[in-house]
Amino acid sequence: MFDFQTKFKRQIEILGICLAEHAQRPIRTFDLAAFFGVEELTIKRDLSDLRSYGIDIHSSKKDGVCIHTEFPRQKLVDIILDYTTLNHNDYALDKSTPLLVEKLGANALSLIVSLQLCIDKEEIAILDYNKIGTMVEQRKEVEPLLIFQSDGSWRLLAGNEGKIKQYLIDKITRVRNTGRKFQKTNYDVADLFKYSWKSWLGQDKYEVKLWLSKVWAERVKPRMLVANQKITKQEDGSVIFECTVNSLNEIAGWIVSRGEGVKVLEPNELKETVINLAKGTLANY
Repeated sequence: MFDFQTKFKRQIEILGICLAEHAQRPIRTFDLAAFFGVEELTIKRDLSDLRSYGIDIHSSKKDGVCIHTEFPRQKLVDIILDYTTLNHNDYALDKSTPLLVEKLGANALSLIVSLQLCIDKEEIAILDYNKIGTMVEQRKEVEPLLIFQSDGSWRLLAGNEGKIKQYLIDKITRVRNTGRKFQKTNYDVADLFKYSWKSWLGQDKYEVKLWLSKVWAERVKPRMLVANQKITKQEDGSVIFECTVNSLNEIAGWIVSRGEGVKVLEPNELKETVINLAKGTLANY
């Protein structure tokens, strides 16, 4: 691991230790120095770096190292994503990055850096995008919002002609910076992920109600499948599962793959999608 990665990892771990309810307090800078095997001055520099990132962490003789204000939800999400990336970056846990490098080579890094710079500077980018086969859509103007992993692929979330779309990064053949600005605040990105069942990020919203047998209920109850889910237990051990999703096709595929024990109650459009998908599958045999 590079030195800057080790430093960043240690700083996040300092936050984790200070946030732990069971931690023995006060937490002193020299205790942290001994724990991480570094000089106390290094820990003090870490705290200074964390403050520069907008985290209200300080050290005093009386209270030791403390975080004085509550973490904003999005900052906490970002920190956890950064930390898991630092710790779980091998092939077995990250399929999308090796596949991207296998296909694009060094251009994979070039593309991601170019896109991230446009995101950070809120600048419109021009993409050449390989939509289907060898057909390349050239000079497509987009407003880059976020690079993320989903369903085994690296993707770009970007505004285009007033709509938010996602692009597979391994299909982007070229990125150019325009220098022209856009307002990232015009887009509500968090809402798109809130209603995403797997990887589809759209602005549609569908209210879904499913019946799950006792067997499937036991498998689903401990899990958070989507942010706004509601699970109501029935007397026979089955459950009614309710949520909002932005794609009926995605959840229909999930329902069909479960087989017996998962039934659509609402909406009728989802029932029809599941029936047609199941019929299409059976037609292959």
